[in-house]
Amino acid sequence: MSCACGHHHATRTDDAGTPARLSVPMVALHGSVTCTDMGQMMTALSLLPDHVELSRAEPGCLRFDITQAEDPMVWTLSEVFADADAFAAHQARTADSAWGRDSRDMARDFHRHDLQPLIRAEIPADIAPLAALLGPDRADRMAGLRRDGLIELSLVAHAQGVPVGHVALRHVAGRALALTPLTVHPALQDRGLEQALLHMALQAAHDRPVVAQGDGALLSGAGFRAAGDLHVFGDLPADALAAIDAF
Repeated sequence: MSCACGHHHATRTDDAGTPARLSVPMVALHGSVTCTDMGQMMTALSLLPDHVELSRAEPGCLRFDITQAEDPMVWTLSEVFADADAFAAHQARTADSAWGRDSRDMARDFHRHDLQPLIRAEIPADIAPLAALLGPDRADRMAGLRRDGLIELSLVAHAQGVPVGHVALRHVAGRALALTPLTVHPALQDRGLEQALLHMALQAAHDRPVVAQGDGALLSGAGFRAAGDLHVFGDLPADALAAIDAF
């Protein structure tokens, strides 16, 4: 089964991490669709692939997994949307689709709830879906840093196992660490996840100085000071700062 990242991997339950309270929560939906006869099952088999593809293409859809259960008449669903508006847009599109029209008589048992992302250390299962979030250039850069043993800590914000945010600390010079560019799913930006990732990264650095590039307002709000093209958090001598190349 593939998730909204576009990569194929097993659906997994993941409730590990520290909650990051977004200003507007995500929406999660879990449940099942049950066919009452073979005709409905054939309709599901025919129409669900397009429905899944179209749902995952929605900008506010973070996860859309539908799996045929051991009972072939039953389909289990696990869905995550950026917010209530994204879920409403999904419902409106679905209602006007072939799947929406032809599956109305199928029995549905859904549970909807608000969802906040969790932040934890990267695990191996994150690497493929994380690459889709980061994009080819940043994913290649992270792969190189992992390979060279330069990553001190890689933090992933996830929604039930689907990466929606990332930042890492890498070794640069002496005790200093560098912050990799913050990445947050476009549908979740400017809702507090950037600040939560930055805060946890700085906590993980303890008393070690951290240098960063990027959003000056975000960094200064977290306590960084400007130093030429870089921003510095903590005590970093000028000669050590001069030895750090742009990253």
